[in-house]
Amino acid sequence: MTSDHRWSAVVVNYEAGDALRDCIATIAGDTSAGVPEIVVVDNGSTDGSVDRLRADHPDVTVIETGENLGYAGAANRGIAATAAPIVAVCNPDLSIAEGTAAAMVQRLDDDRRLGAVGPAIFEPDGSHYPSARQVPALGDAVGHALLGALRPRNAFTRRYRELDRDPTVPRAVDWVSGAAIWLRRSALDEIGGWDDGYFMYVEDVDLCWRLQRAGWTIAYEPAVRVTHVQGLSTRRHPYRMIAAHHRSLLRFAAKRWRGPKRILLVPAAVFLAGRAVVLMGASRIARLGASRRSRPETAR
Repeated sequence: MTSDHRWSAVVVNYEAGDALRDCIATIAGDTSAGVPEIVVVDNGSTDGSVDRLRADHPDVTVIETGENLGYAGAANRGIAATAAPIVAVCNPDLSIAEGTAAAMVQRLDDDRRLGAVGPAIFEPDGSHYPSARQVPALGDAVGHALLGALRPRNAFTRRYRELDRDPTVPRAVDWVSGAAIWLRRSALDEIGGWDDGYFMYVEDVDLCWRLQRAGWTIAYEPAVRVTHVQGLSTRRHPYRMIAAHHRSLLRFAAKRWRGPKRILLVPAAVFLAGRAVVLMGASRIARLGASRRSRPETAR
């Protein structure tokens, strides 16, 4: 299959509301690398987001899966429906600055061994999100898991998230966030695409890890910026997402650890299950507290 487009964009949607329509508007508006081919893969949304998108952007291809395939499964479905040599896979709650496509496509054109490149990602308040990271060593992974939420600037988390690196300088990295990632189709084809055994989380780590194992490189390019509303599509199901995250971590460990190291999978499973329970409890307490604070006071 051939394409007249230099690049394609695949947006994975799950109940992103009006954010989906706004995201597509910014992607369609970025013609700096030519008019993009845009495909939205909807994972069974019931919030009307697809209907509103079709009304405003009838030229956008929409694939309705009828069920929630997860991020990797939907990404593969969308990529298969496109033909451009470069394909961006994005969350539905992004705002892409004009010129982003040109910078990403140019970076891939300049380095023929580059398999994936990610832009600088910012929070809505303008703060930088550490989207370019290492695949952590075992000690850093455990340290981050234990301390990351309580002390986000601890040494383990700083190394894993590369927090001490200058975010304004391009660099080679182990992986970049799948929230906005530009990929070389030939590299994707070589490794068989995304691993759809991941439902949510870690699929981007796995993808970049497999690209590197196949001889491709991964890069972070901060010349442009993308704004991301974190977790818009997942916060409705926090407990399910916590469970999915920890299952994904175990799946990646099972793929990565070989030989005698596989004996660590059993204690890793126990550790991750316990951590998931703790985080679910903390989430429950936080949600109850927020609910109480939002209730109007009654007269006594």
